[in-house]
Amino acid sequence: MKIKSTLNYLDGRTYQLTYEDADSFAALEPGKATQSYGVCFLGDKMVVVLNRKKKTWGLVGGKIEEGESYEDCLKREVLEESNMRVVAYRPVGYQTVEQVGKFDSCQLRYVCLVEPVGPFISDPAGSITEIKLIDPKDYKQYFDWGAIGDRIIQRALEIKSQLT
Repeated sequence: MKIKSTLNYLDGRTYQLTYEDADSFAALEPGKATQSYGVCFLGDKMVVVLNRKKKTWGLVGGKIEEGESYEDCLKREVLEESNMRVVAYRPVGYQTVEQVGKFDSCQLRYVCLVEPVGPFISDPAGSITEIKLIDPKDYKQYFDWGAIGDRIIQRALEIKSQLT
């Protein structure tokens, strides 16, 4: 499934978002993906994180570092931002972000089963200040990404049932 959307910032910037379901990221052009995020589940609860700078809730994840695989980035970011370990994962899809026809980023989305390593104290980078375990049906109380967000969460829940 492919979904297109437009995101308008208050400062006048406009981004074109295109989301597409994917069972694998092998067909993506090498180096195209810039970020890796997980719809993480601890049992039946979904993990959401609070970004200190943006003051917004969202998924666990971040920038892929040079020489890092998509999966290694996902595992590192989940550990850093939630103090949880990824025990199983599968691709959900990816989103490309373009500003005025110029490629900006390609963000990968995974579904993950996680387990705590210990209590969350802080993100080493300082960007995440709080985590919550929520009922997935309540995610729009924390973030609402329109039709793209709805599809990511719906597909993550569908795939999650195959991981357990």
